[in-house]
Amino acid sequence: MSIELNNESGVQVDDAALQRLAIYALDHLRVHADADLAILLVDEAAMEQLHVQWMDEPGPTDVLSFPMDELRPGNEEDITPPGLLGDIVLCPQVAVAQAEQAGHGAMDELLLLTAHGILHLLGFDHAEPDDEREMFEVQRDILVGFTLAERRR
Repeated sequence: MSIELNNESGVQVDDAALQRLAIYALDHLRVHADADLAILLVDEAAMEQLHVQWMDEPGPTDVLSFPMDELRPGNEEDITPPGLLGDIVLCPQVAVAQAEQAGHGAMDELLLLTAHGILHLLGFDHAEPDDEREMFEVQRDILVGFTLAERRR
């Protein structure tokens, strides 16, 4: 599994933890070991530009996902084919503000956003209540499983 991570945000984050979470999530979702994922961390100005360009929405956002080969999660009998999963763009400054509001750490928020972004790359969405319920359940399973794996590490 190739996970390229570039931090252009100016904010110090635990890059290794984000990569471990991505590996855990992709394993959990039965994504082929030869899938490629890019994670980019940017500042608020860069995120606002992307948010306006791709979503036609003002202001910076927390995470954007850009799927490439439209891969979908695998299952026990059949993993996804190899391919380009896509890019996730995170804004640590927005994550810090959200973490403060939610009452948890900034790194916990970045892990959540990474899992969320990966799910969007794999076709999950939360526009409809049933889809939201499914996506957030899978997201929670990933984060709980990852936290337990990290404790055993």
